[in-house]
This record gives sequence, structure tokens and C-alpha cells, in this order.
Amino acid sequence: MTFVEDYMRQALAQAQMALQAGEVPVGAVVVREGRIIARAHNERERLGDPTAHAEVLALRRAAQAVGDWRLEDCTMVVTLEPCPMCAGAIVQARLGQLFFGAYDMRYGCCGSVLALPEDERLQGACRVAGGFLEEECAALMHSFMQGRR
Repeated sequence: MTFVEDYMRQALAQAQMALQAGEVPVGAVVVREGRIIARAHNERERLGDPTAHAEVLALRRAAQAVGDWRLEDCTMVVTLEPCPMCAGAIVQARLGQLFFGAYDMRYGCCGSVLALPEDERLQGACRVAGGFLEEECAALMHSFMQGRR
């Protein structure tokens, strides 16, 4: 098992918490120097906040933990490919690396629909890779969607 898969298991635990709370099951962790400094899951319903995606909450918590909004030396591991808003936040945070689980062919902006964090026009320097524990991440999302139908 790779280090990314270890952290993805932590992100999956966050996604499971979101599912149990009736939220879209997305979880994220931010890692710095081999240690998780922030954890989050979607909380849009609970907070009544359209920006309360796992990635945005995790970036806020990581910035607070580091004491700086610049997160170049940090890595985010998230269960679903980030949407346009989250990909933009990743660019703005100057995140160093992003690893995600399931691809999102509808809204994914880290390779599927767009590739914002790597776009040189945005001065993106974030290394991005997807497909880590993809089946487990996708199954959690599928379970949520089935329950909503």
C-alpha cells in the first residue's frame, strides 16, 4: 500500500461521516511533512453553506494549522475529483500536490472536464493524480445516489 492509499483511507473515513450525516460523501485530508494537519467532509446541509465542500473546509483548517494561506508544501488527498470551486481554491492556496479517488466526469476540474490546478495560465504548479482507491470512493458515492432515488 502506498502512502497515498493510507491517507485516502483517512479521507474515506471522513466521507463515511458525511454519508452518515446525510451529506454528499466526500472526505479530504491535508498532509504536511508526513502528518495530517486537517480533515474535513462535506457540510453544506449542516452549515447551510454552498461553499462547505470537504476540500474548502480542509484548506481553511490547514491554513489555520500552518498559520499561512500558502500551502505549497502540503498535499491534499480527497475521495472525489474536485469541482470548479474547489479546484479554484486549490490553485489560490498554492497547494503543492493533490491526489483524488474517483473521477467526476460531470463536474471534475482536475483532469476530467477541466484541469485547473495544472493550468499554466493560472500559474498552477500543483501536481495532480487521480484514481487512488477509485472503486471504494466511487462505491460510496454510488451508495449515496442510490439512497436519494
